[in-house]
Amino acid sequence: MNTILHFMKRNYKIILVVACISITLFAFKMNNSKANDPEKDKLLLELLTFVIEKGHYSPATIDDNFSKGVYKDYIEALDPSKRFFLQSDIDEFAKYELQLDDQIMNKDLTFFDLTYNRLMKRMEESTKIYKEVLKKPFDFSIDETFNIDYEKAPYCASVKELNDKWRKQIKLSTLSSLVDKQKLEEDKKKNDASYTIKSFADLEKETRATSEKSLDEYFGFIKELNRNDWFSVYINSITARFDPHTNYFAPEEKERFDVSMSGKLEGIGARLQKKNDLTEISELISGGPAWRGKQIEAGDVVMKVAQGNGEAVDVVGMRLDDVVKKIKGPKGSEVRLTVKKVDGTIKVVSIIRDIVEIEETYAKSSIVQKGDSKYGIIYLPKFYIDFENPQGRDAGKDIALEVDRLKKEGVNGIVLDVRDDGGGSLSTVVDIAGLFIEQGPIVQIKSAGRKKEVLYDRDKKIEWDGPLVIMVNSFSASASEILAAAIQDYKRGVIIGSKQTYGKGTVQNVIDLNQFVRSNSVGDLGAIKTTTQKFYRINGGSTQLEGVSSDIVMPDRYAYLKMGERDVDNAMPWDKIDQADYQVWNKNANFNQAIANSKSRISNNAQFQLIEENAKWIDSRSEENVYSLNIDKFKVAQTEIEEKAKKYKPITDYKNDLLFTSLPYEKDAMSKDLTLKEKRERWHEALAKDIYVEEALNVLDDLQGKSVAKKTMPVKIKKDKLAKS
Repeated sequence: MNTILHFMKRNYKIILVVACISITLFAFKMNNSKANDPEKDKLLLELLTFVIEKGHYSPATIDDNFSKGVYKDYIEALDPSKRFFLQSDIDEFAKYELQLDDQIMNKDLTFFDLTYNRLMKRMEESTKIYKEVLKKPFDFSIDETFNIDYEKAPYCASVKELNDKWRKQIKLSTLSSLVDKQKLEEDKKKNDASYTIKSFADLEKETRATSEKSLDEYFGFIKELNRNDWFSVYINSITARFDPHTNYFAPEEKERFDVSMSGKLEGIGARLQKKNDLTEISELISGGPAWRGKQIEAGDVVMKVAQGNGEAVDVVGMRLDDVVKKIKGPKGSEVRLTVKKVDGTIKVVSIIRDIVEIEETYAKSSIVQKGDSKYGIIYLPKFYIDFENPQGRDAGKDIALEVDRLKKEGVNGIVLDVRDDGGGSLSTVVDIAGLFIEQGPIVQIKSAGRKKEVLYDRDKKIEWDGPLVIMVNSFSASASEILAAAIQDYKRGVIIGSKQTYGKGTVQNVIDLNQFVRSNSVGDLGAIKTTTQKFYRINGGSTQLEGVSSDIVMPDRYAYLKMGERDVDNAMPWDKIDQADYQVWNKNANFNQAIANSKSRISNNAQFQLIEENAKWIDSRSEENVYSLNIDKFKVAQTEIEEKAKKYKPITDYKNDLLFTSLPYEKDAMSKDLTLKEKRERWHEALAKDIYVEEALNVLDDLQGKSVAKKTMPVKIKKDKLAKS
């Protein structure tokens, strides 16, 4: 979940104080340390605990209870499906359950070393187990079951029991694939009577080969992880006990975080993936140097990398992160890739690196004609900002630009879609909310032991004073929730979506750990993202845990699953402070009627009724964890599920009969960029199948005082024989 980052002047002073103290504490130790992993690990422990305790909003006490939490989180993170460790391993580890607080404070790595070395041993043994399991055909006539509820499952008591667990797990995976393959063969026969169906033995052999390939790739990825990667897991088990959003970033992770926040990087503009020992180009980023050069395509394999005229380095078998480091570089520099093309030819490609903007990060808008009204919809995937470049793109400036473009097109209302938007920069929230109100407070912030601070929109200009709807769902978090809360408190627009948003009401700062040391001889130490503040609505309530409740609740297929902040272990509590001074918007004469009309439409809409029923079914299915490994029983169970699922097919087949089109400036860009054209067409197709967007547009009609007829969808809801199964 992306976090809100807010670097206030007051807060920065606190960080500077921490930095000064830290230099005093650690400079001497750095000068006398050796450049090896254990020394770096000890330094990290010392730095992290000190910085978090001094800078965290509400630091936890590092005691036996803290130790138990770290122990639980760490063991679960190492072996979530309980397929590596034996019960005897856990018994040995458990001796340290109440000692980790002392080990952390004393920079003692005994527990980490024990668990790390044991995990490496067990993983090595597991590669032999799955290879052995997949050597011979499975007998799917045996009547046995496998329970996939790993959380409640015990650890295996013996190696024999562990082997059997691996066997059953792999057997279930191959059984599922086998049944799918059989159906495909039957379909081919139906379409072509002359087609010869593959034998059961051949299909079974194919599924085992596929399973082995998948496991080879999984363990290939695991082997790429080094001791530092696993130590990061341990560190994050410690930081998570302060709260779920306090995390350690290893150097590469910090870089990825920066890219996700700014939406840009310096490099060639290609996404890479690991395929066994090979590095493959999985996608070219539209507009990037590799895309512009047209010499590289998805599916090409990178064999060697050279910096300009330098010697080419063989990257076969190299860690993916290390390959990425060699390919990325500053704008204007040259990299030469030796690639194996999809047709098998070998080619050396020269690319001049440049700034690459990741288009999917940025806001985008579309126009839709509905009756005699024209509406605009803006989608904001995250509240992005470039902290390094004040002149760079940020969500606030981009949304203002999209609103202006929509106004010029003569729209009668705007939908701002922040569904699945996990947050980002706090300053951009203030800018965006300010587009829709004259001026006033947007959010309140409280730091530990300090008076609250209120962030205002002080610009009297209103970019858009017409009908406004904000779309949210249960994955709208952090900055999205501040925006929705402010718009709701002002009654400036209607919030429509899931029952409530995610419920993350905390602010994080990212602190570079390298600034705290002198004479760094152990390399990059990474960064710590720690919770320094809580934010509150202008009405005084926190969004923490409770999120923002929609004015209009629409049925959600995943409404009953536990996925919010309130379902996360160790989340910070909800509380309330005094409200800010603000004036409710008084230009929404049809506000309450629009909400009432929408609620009436939703309750009488067969499609929404079907979605609600589907949500309850999905919730009930989440409790079913036992699968038969007998092929006949497995097929019967799958057929029952598929028959039941057919009832919900109209949900995905739904079309709203609305036509969404890009704005003129984007149409020009699409004519030159076929990748962008394809992406926009896919987005518009998705909007045309989105009943939630359709209802948001109905609300815009109602806010204008237009009557929207209740629409009963042509969906037949009938009693299903298997409803109780």
